[in-house]
Amino acid sequence: MKITVCDDSKKDRDILRELLKVCDHDFEIKEYSSGEELYANMEYVQECGIVFLDINMEGMDGLKAAMKIKEEYPEVHIVLVTAYMNYALDGYKVKASRFLLKDDLEQTLPECVDDILKEIRQKERVVKFGFVEGNMCLRVDDIIYIETNKHKNVFYTMKQTYSIYKKMDELEQELEGMGFVRIHQSFLINMKYIKKISSYVMILTTGKEISVPKSRYPNVKRQYMLFKGAE
Repeated sequence: MKITVCDDSKKDRDILRELLKVCDHDFEIKEYSSGEELYANMEYVQECGIVFLDINMEGMDGLKAAMKIKEEYPEVHIVLVTAYMNYALDGYKVKASRFLLKDDLEQTLPECVDDILKEIRQKERVVKFGFVEGNMCLRVDDIIYIETNKHKNVFYTMKQTYSIYKKMDELEQELEGMGFVRIHQSFLINMKYIKKISSYVMILTTGKEISVPKSRYPNVKRQYMLFKGAE
């Protein structure tokens, strides 16, 4: 996950960066020394999960920067960091996710990061499985379909595949309510990637065509129409 740290004090940026490194998460951290510098790189900010902002900065302070970020990218989590407790109420005005005091970062930062990551995962619907390749978290929206191949089930994503020794019935149950439809004993499809269903054939946005058995066709088509209507 990409994280931004914006503080006009290099010492404070260094402290925060080192504390983030020991949070036991794979972060890509980018630093800025002013609100203006941060605002000039909003494309990067858009890709960030969390932005840590010092409130007291010359020129564009953390509150002004937070307001600009929230106006353009409301999904980005803002954490305001300051040495002064009296700024706490300002955090609500800019819809900050958290407000942290610099003197307490060693105690408060790990819990803050874990809570925000949990919120992000719940929103992004991340699932964790014990694959042959190891334990991994996948975004539900990144899974195109799951196909049975011999004694394994294979997760297909845009980037790569992951294999798991788990029954398709179990996978279907675990992914229930997340936009998947079982079109065949050997296929569980993410309906987000369905381009068309016609004449007992499902065409995915990737171009892949999969035959739908006549016995399942009415139910599959009905589930897909309900899914499209709910979008």
